[in-house]
Amino acid sequence: MMDENSCLQAIAQGSEEALEQLYHQYADRVYNTLISYTKNAEDAEELLQDVFVTIYNTASGFQYQSSVSTWIYRIAVNKSLDFLRKKNSQKRSGIFTSLYVKDSAELKHESADFVHPGVQLENQEDARLLFRAIDTLSDNQKTAYLLTQVEGLPQKEAAEIMNQSPKAVESLVQRAKANLKQELEKYFPERGKSKNSTSK
Repeated sequence: MMDENSCLQAIAQGSEEALEQLYHQYADRVYNTLISYTKNAEDAEELLQDVFVTIYNTASGFQYQSSVSTWIYRIAVNKSLDFLRKKNSQKRSGIFTSLYVKDSAELKHESADFVHPGVQLENQEDARLLFRAIDTLSDNQKTAYLLTQVEGLPQKEAAEIMNQSPKAVESLVQRAKANLKQELEKYFPERGKSKNSTSK
């Protein structure tokens, strides 16, 4: 089994075996990141293929200034954000057709049975609301929050993926948490009240 750098060098030479090795090593983690953005298994699977096609096509340009994992996550995050921007612009242009077309893309993307592989079954309902709230964050806050709080990456690695300083990522996460708390209070107003009444 090759190390990551050798693996990438082999991919740059056109080795499909090396690509397969990298895929098996990263597919699950990358998929989890993608579905955190898309909230739709079909879209996440399509993007997963897209990420590894991009890795295959651009491996020769990798500069080895960051780790291979950072580079892969960066590709996944960029693909996810592009996907969301495209989806949002389609949503705006398709707002009238979705009123009439029952099986429109609009309905497909608001997948009611969205299940994140990293969330336990009994927490799925809360998770659905959390991910809906995450959708309201800015791109940077969303990415900082997903990478550190959902995917559990160290702040330093998230900073490298985002081309930000660790301090900037920490600040983005704090702002994201504050905004999520505000957003989630719309769904759970009673939780905020009960906390206030029990704190004496």
